[in-house]
Amino acid sequence: MEIKVKAKYIHQAPRKVRLVADLVRKQPVLAALDQLRNINKIAAGPILKLINSAVAGAEHNFELNKDNLYIKTIMVDGGPVLDRWLPRAQGRATPIKKRMSHLTVVLAEIVEQGGRKKIAKVAAPVRLDYRPKEEEGVLIKDEEEKTAQEGKPADPGEKGKTIIDPRSVGKGKHRKIEGQGARGFVGKLFQRKSG
Repeated sequence: MEIKVKAKYIHQAPRKVRLVADLVRKQPVLAALDQLRNINKIAAGPILKLINSAVAGAEHNFELNKDNLYIKTIMVDGGPVLDRWLPRAQGRATPIKKRMSHLTVVLAEIVEQGGRKKIAKVAAPVRLDYRPKEEEGVLIKDEEEKTAQEGKPADPGEKGKTIIDPRSVGKGKHRKIEGQGARGFVGKLFQRKSG
């Protein structure tokens, strides 16, 4: 059984985080936690926190024993890089790259155990105040209105229904823009802004 956890956007360069990650790779979890608590590196904090999170997930979700786990893989990948500038003498500037790291830790069992609890899928909760939305997007008009629009007389015996797109019906499509037709020839000749 493997437990995979990730921590993203750690504000430290991958090169510095890898120095700490190399110390705990392939070690039992308890030995790795002891090593991380006593090491004098800033990168030890996020790695320690991530391993503790992985152990807690293994104990809670899969009922695995903490003593039976080891760090199978620990990877440090580069994250986004922030570009900053440092002012220097005589109006110059020096670029600074503030690098970030993505951590991935995979824990595995030293000795495989048979009794494991499976993750139970929880059904979606039922909302009491929820009503499904009515279908929007189409209006249905009678056949009489369609034939009246086409100019043909409507048969009283034939009544069918036609689907009309609602986007072409309404005030917005037929509303006149104020002052558009009142300009005339003089308005076109002498425009408000000369250009």
